[in-house]
Amino acid sequence: MIVVSEWLDDYGLDLLSQLPIKHVYNPDLWSSVGALHNELHGARALIIRNQTRVDGDLLDAAPRLQVIGRLGVGLDNIDVNACQAHRVVIVYARGANAPAVVEYVLGALLHSMRPWLDWSTNTKSGAWSRRLGGREIYGKTLGVVGLGDIGSRVARAARALGMNVEAYDPHLAPFHSLIADGTVTPIATMEELLQRADAITLHASLRPETYHLLNHQTLSYIQPGSILINTARGSLIDEAALVQQLQDQRLGPVYLDVREVEPPPLPDPLARYAQVHLTPHLAGLSQESRLRTTTLVLEDVVRVLTDRPARSPVRWTH
Repeated sequence: MIVVSEWLDDYGLDLLSQLPIKHVYNPDLWSSVGALHNELHGARALIIRNQTRVDGDLLDAAPRLQVIGRLGVGLDNIDVNACQAHRVVIVYARGANAPAVVEYVLGALLHSMRPWLDWSTNTKSGAWSRRLGGREIYGKTLGVVGLGDIGSRVARAARALGMNVEAYDPHLAPFHSLIADGTVTPIATMEELLQRADAITLHASLRPETYHLLNHQTLSYIQPGSILINTARGSLIDEAALVQQLQDQRLGPVYLDVREVEPPPLPDPLARYAQVHLTPHLAGLSQESRLRTTTLVLEDVVRVLTDRPARSPVRWTH
């Protein structure tokens, strides 16, 4: 049996219905630990997004579980070590949503410099102001925090638009191809990167050492008026510290697709600021990326259940 504990699009449900394996679909199952554990007692596969918490207790409740399919790329809601101890394979959508995230980041950069939607609203209201104009991203410096797959793709795209791209990543190999070909200039410290960049985009994974990577101290390093974009994980930013920076009017446009708590409790203090643009964790959710993600993960789940190697598994550390 395959259990799906979070929402799945019609395409994915159609694929599931074609499999010769029974499935249970309940998009709210993640919210009730007891009900989820009961459903998993005889399950061989579990398909999730980012709300279902996979820990030792869940795995103990699922003695027949062979594979977890993560409809996305982040693994911070999955205890990978516990899965390894229980010999449960994790498959995920590596690279499937990257083009959508890159386009979101580029769209935010372009909008931050030339907010033509605002101009359109003004023009429709009867104004005809040609003094606005905005600024170009050409020649500006983009600071990329985290140079993994998506960060690297953002760096290439920004460089193609004429931006100077600098990156901070403590795990960055000195022979990284983007450094070797001159696309990216590596920066030794976070402080220096934040001080130099006209725009900052976060692409680090969430680990204990990256929790609140941007906090009261590090946010103070950012140039006044700089742009901040986060499409990675909400807890990379201390939102209370971010609100303080906004109150002090130090930051330029801020684009947040991810939050510390999703959805954020209301009233949302960040929603008060006109320069803050909020979206509900959908940077990677284009129509095309959903198809790629669903296809890749479901195919890999079936491969594991039929004793074939997965194409996109999480590699064990030892």
